Amino acid sequence: MKRIFFVLISASLVISSCSKGGGSSAGRPGAKSKGELVPTGSKKSFLAERPYGMVAIPAGSYVMGLADQDFTNTPEKATLKTVTVSSFFMDETETTNAEYRLFINYVRDSIARTLLAEAAGEGGGGTGTGASIGDYAYASKKAGDTKNAYQEFMESQGGRDGYNESKKLDWSVPLKWKTSDYPDAQYAEILESMYLPAAERINNERIIDSRKLKYAYNWEDIDSAVKDKSRGTQYLKKESIAIYPDTTVWIKDFNYAYNEPLYDGYFWHSAYKNYPIVGVTWDQARAFCNYKTKRKSDYNESLKKKKQKAMAFRLPTEAEWEYAARGGRSNAPYPWGGPYLQDDRGCYLANFKPKRGNYIEDEKKGTYTYTAPVKKFPKNGYGLYDMAGNVAEWTESPYNNSTYNFASTLNPYLSSQAYREPRKTVRGGSWKDVGYLLMTGYRDYERKDSARSYIGFRTVQDIPEGAAKFKRKTR
Repeated sequence: MKRIFFVLISASLVISSCSKGGGSSAGRPGAKSKGELVPTGSKKSFLAERPYGMVAIPAGSYVMGLADQDFTNTPEKATLKTVTVSSFFMDETETTNAEYRLFINYVRDSIARTLLAEAAGEGGGGTGTGASIGDYAYASKKAGDTKNAYQEFMESQGGRDGYNESKKLDWSVPLKWKTSDYPDAQYAEILESMYLPAAERINNERIIDSRKLKYAYNWEDIDSAVKDKSRGTQYLKKESIAIYPDTTVWIKDFNYAYNEPLYDGYFWHSAYKNYPIVGVTWDQARAFCNYKTKRKSDYNESLKKKKQKAMAFRLPTEAEWEYAARGGRSNAPYPWGGPYLQDDRGCYLANFKPKRGNYIEDEKKGTYTYTAPVKKFPKNGYGLYDMAGNVAEWTESPYNNSTYNFASTLNPYLSSQAYREPRKTVRGGSWKDVGYLLMTGYRDYERKDSARSYIGFRTVQDIPEGAAKFKRKTR
């Protein structure tokens, strides 16, 4: 049993704050509170800030599973049961190529800036415009940089695991990627190391070496921490993920089809910027979620008037995904209700393969040969697009027989197997699937280290239970 010690000093009970940053001193009982416990701060209810491109999914209950026809009769299918899901924000579309390229560019620039900062040393003599390599020195190394007490202390201690204040990059100095803009030979040597070696280039084309684009981050193994009844750095798992999507999936998935144009340009060509990202593994999708969280947290930290720490972005559990896909409808086999795959004008309601060997059928009906740009098909009751078809989507949940049988009816999720189980649940069906596989209750799987031309993802963010509630749409 843990012992709790109370220390009395001058007949007064001293209570230390455990909040991040320590907070302000309690001091003497204020005159306004008259010695009573009156919490300070705003009395307004906390209203969760809706992230850009996301919609609020209200909390609710639904019957989870494939309630309509089941042609497969597999043991892994969803057992019907009523479950409750808390409210959360969800991307209104699948993550696009343009959004994922922001992630790629951030990692590319971070690596380049780190290499330049190491080479710049103490810096000096720079103008702050990138006219010399000295401009790219670490922010703390630059002349005139003032350190606060915390920065001086952390530097004297050699930093802390995973972060060193003395190696903070200066992002205000622009990078120069055009060879004609290189300021000096040393800068050119460092930047050229980011590209494929000349011997590996095709037609002598300068292309960033995607093997060097690795994103490093930590995540906490909560299940092990809870099992040990402890918390600490020993439960932090360090990941270094190669994040460039596998563009060869367009060839590997279809050995007997001419998909070379997609292999050559689907990810990077501007024509596909609003198409869903594919060729990413489950681990790469999780790394993107971490980057998205970091991007928002860094922004909040940069504000003069600090904001509440941003809730983490993550992949949805399959219970959350199915609940959101139903769009507030009861017993809906498809996100639009159903049971038909076309509207009253004969137009298809999702991007899928309508007939054997026929991926288009009729262009007037709005189908596509492969993936489609996001927002080309009607949204569901919650404002979500492409919850059926286009690309299937990774979820956080493992795929096995016990997923439904032993998971709770309150926010179902098997955390103990979430990372260890190599098979992950995939939901929604894709452009290559028949209509049956688009049903909201149908579940499929893929190994987490596999990348496919028909699997993408979207992210979610929790809404605190104490936040102001959103009105639920009823149908």
